[in-house]
Amino acid sequence: MADRAATVPCEGVSALTGRTEPWMEELLGDPEQVAALVSEHGSPVNVLDFEPLARNAGELVDAASAEGVRLSVFVARKANKAMGLVRAARAAGLGIDVASHAELSQCLEDGADGEELIVTAAVKSQALIETAVDAGAVLSLDNADELDDVRRIGLLRGVEPRVALRLAVSDPAIAPTRFGLTAQTWDGLLPERRDGVRVEGIHFHLNGYSAAERAIALREALEWSDRLRDAGHPVAFVDMGGGIPMSYLEQRSQWRAFWERLADDGAGSLTWRGDRLGLVDPGAARPSPAVYPYWQESVRGAWLREVLRAPAGDRSSVAAQIAARGLELRCEPGRSVLDGCGITLASVAFRKATSDGVPLVGLHMNRTQVRSTSADFMVDPRWVRPAEAGIPSDAFDGFLVGAYCVEDELILRRKLRFSEGVARGDIAAFINTGGYLMHILESASHQLPLAATVVRDGVGWVRDDIDVLVGTPARA
Repeated sequence: MADRAATVPCEGVSALTGRTEPWMEELLGDPEQVAALVSEHGSPVNVLDFEPLARNAGELVDAASAEGVRLSVFVARKANKAMGLVRAARAAGLGIDVASHAELSQCLEDGADGEELIVTAAVKSQALIETAVDAGAVLSLDNADELDDVRRIGLLRGVEPRVALRLAVSDPAIAPTRFGLTAQTWDGLLPERRDGVRVEGIHFHLNGYSAAERAIALREALEWSDRLRDAGHPVAFVDMGGGIPMSYLEQRSQWRAFWERLADDGAGSLTWRGDRLGLVDPGAARPSPAVYPYWQESVRGAWLREVLRAPAGDRSSVAAQIAARGLELRCEPGRSVLDGCGITLASVAFRKATSDGVPLVGLHMNRTQVRSTSADFMVDPRWVRPAEAGIPSDAFDGFLVGAYCVEDELILRRKLRFSEGVARGDIAAFINTGGYLMHILESASHQLPLAATVVRDGVGWVRDDIDVLVGTPARA
C-alpha cells in the first residue's frame, strides 16, 4: 500500500478509522492525481474501482457451496447507479436486481438478458412490467394488483410471465412489513389467478442484518414452497433479498468507544449541537438503531454460514432443507458486495465559525452525496493536501458543512480533529462510499449538478456512461 503520510491528519474527536483497499491507498497516496480528478470532474466526484466486487460475491457463493447450497448473487443496482457496476457484475457471472424502469432498460440496452435480472421495484409501472415481461426477467410480485397487472400483460402478449411471490413472513419474531403478502394471503389469491403466470420463486427481504431472522424466514419460505409445488407451481428458488452485513471500520474498539463516549457526552462535545444520533438509551452505550452498524463481527461468508447452519427441524439445517428440495438460494446484496469499491472526493470551499464560535469547514458538496438512510456516515474522512493548496489554518476541532441553504446542512454530524489545520484547496476523501452512500439519496436541489461518476477502465479514470444517460453535465 502507499504511504499514508501522503494525507494530512484528520479524524473524529472519537476516531472511527475506515478500512481501505490497495487501490484507495494508491490513489490517496498521490495528492496531485486526487486534485486532478476534482479539477476535471468537479466537486464532489465519485471514484469507483469495481475490482473487489467479484471477490466479495465469491465469498458468499463459496460459503453456500461449502454447506451444499447453490447460491446465485443478484447485485442490487439501486446501491450504485454506475454502468460500470452492471458491467462488472456481468463479467463476474452475477445477476442484477433492478428497482425501476430506467435501471432495467439500461441493463437490457447494455446487453443483459432476462435470465440475468430480477425486478424488485416497490411500485411497478405498466412500462416496467411490459419491458420485464418482454425480456423474460423474473418479476417479484408484491400484491394482488401487481399480480393482476402482470397476468393481463402476459395474456395480451401470449406469454406466461416469470414471477416470484414476495413473502411477508408471519412469524411473530419478525417485525411487521409493508412489503409482500403472507403465504396464507397468496394461497387465497392464486387459485383464481392460476392461469397466466409462472411462479418460479419465493422472494423476501427483511430489515436489519440478523442471521437468526433470515433463518426463520427461510424455514417459512421452504415450507411454503412445498405447498406451492403441490399445487403445480414450478418453484425453483428462494430469494432472501439483501441485508448481508459488512464492516466499514478497522477496529471494533473504536466503534465501542464512540458509543460509550457519546452516552457520557453531557457537554455535547462529540457531535453537532449534542446530537445523540438516535441513541434511545444513553445509559446503555449501545450503537443506535438509527445508524448503520459500521462495525460488525460476522460479515458476508461467515454470516451466511450462520444462516445456513441454523436448525430446521429433524436434526437438520436450513442448508440441508434447501438442498433436499433441489432449490437454488438467491440473494440481492448491495453494500456488502460493493465493499471497497468507492471513494467520494470533495474540495474545501471555506473555513469559518458560527455566530457562537463553532468552527466549520465548508465543502463543495451537499449532505445527500455521502449519506444513506442512516442518521450519519460514521467513517472518518482522509484529508488530502495537494501542492497547490493554500496556507493551512492553525489546528482546530470542527464540523463539515455543505451547500444547501439550511442550518442543519452537515456533511458529517460528528466533530472532526484537524491537527494540521485546513487549507483552501484541501480535499476530503470519504472512504468506502460505493454502496448506497453515493447515489441512494443524492439530490440536485438548488439546481446544483449531481456529482460526476468516474470508474477505472484498466489504464486510468474515465467518466462512467451513466452520466451521459442521466444527463449529468461535465463541470469545470
